[in-house]
Amino acid sequence: MSHRFNPGTPAAPITPMVYVRDKTVWQYKLLTRNLAKEEAPNEEELNILGKDGWELAGIVTDHPIVRFYFKRAKD
Repeated sequence: MSHRFNPGTPAAPITPMVYVRDKTVWQYKLLTRNLAKEEAPNEEELNILGKDGWELAGIVTDHPIVRFYFKRAKD
């Protein structure tokens, strides 16, 4: 029977492959809404932001104020 590994010899270490890219620089956008006076962003507004490359990164609430934080890679 043939064995792929020789149990008498130590295994060679696995060398990881590392890819180096330029560091990403982010651009940020803040959208603030007072929910006592206006609606939260609707699907259409969010889709427009998405088409412009903005990604929702976080939401902070301080009732009734809500802050929507967006980011995108800077050109």
